[in-house]
Amino acid sequence: MTQNNDSHLLIDRSDGIMTLTMNRPAAGNALSPQMLVKMAQAWYEFRDSNDLRVAILTGTGDKDFCAGGDLKLTMPLVTGARQPEDEWDHQLVSDYKLFTDAILRGFELYKPVIAAVNGSALGGGTEMTNACDLRVAAEHAVFGTPEAKRGLLPGGGSISRLPRQIPYAKAMEILLIGDPISAKEALAIGLINYCVNKTLLLPKARDLATRLAENGPLAVRKIKEGVLRSSGLPLAEALAIEDEVSAAVMMSKDAREGPRAFKQKRKPKFTGE
Repeated sequence: MTQNNDSHLLIDRSDGIMTLTMNRPAAGNALSPQMLVKMAQAWYEFRDSNDLRVAILTGTGDKDFCAGGDLKLTMPLVTGARQPEDEWDHQLVSDYKLFTDAILRGFELYKPVIAAVNGSALGGGTEMTNACDLRVAAEHAVFGTPEAKRGLLPGGGSISRLPRQIPYAKAMEILLIGDPISAKEALAIGLINYCVNKTLLLPKARDLATRLAENGPLAVRKIKEGVLRSSGLPLAEALAIEDEVSAAVMMSKDAREGPRAFKQKRKPKFTGE
């Protein structure tokens, strides 16, 4: 197990799982320039590492998952109202793609990511959750996009993602009215997979991650790739993408190892090849 204890982002790597913990509880775990740069770098490492198969995204404490972009540090910086003051500021303004990659907006990532929502996930917090593939929330967590109440809009991916992920009418209510919803309601409309007691949040996320990490890594990546690339396409085009990702898996060593291990009544030794 390795850990990077940067003050705004904690990173743990163990058993093929990378856990990113947003670590600014006094600021609602809001996204600071340091956190954004470090998070983008962590996603690049996760994408490119053969040893990392699943990621978990969570926050420190039990009050906030993430309050979105820091209104005192980050947002004035990206609008030009504040000049860069340290290395993190300079890195962010030199490449604003770090911001969108950090929140997984438009970043091509075919490995699975699990959100472990430990508290309030309003605004950017919900948008980051929407970018994750599986979502576990503590019972007291809340979700929502209140931007319209402030004359803004949730441009971190929710306008595009929410209507694809939950029923249209509920998506529009969340986006247009902006009122928060409870974790139980989020579960009922399919926005999250599980709603658990806060003491069970990380164990549940870790259990899901462990089960994912045991599956064929190439198969898992190609399943996610196929789903994302075919989303919204006409059926014939979607099936063509399905054929493409299926062929890549069926020609792999893992596709031979899985049935062989089943026949021999042992755990498969997947390599991602």
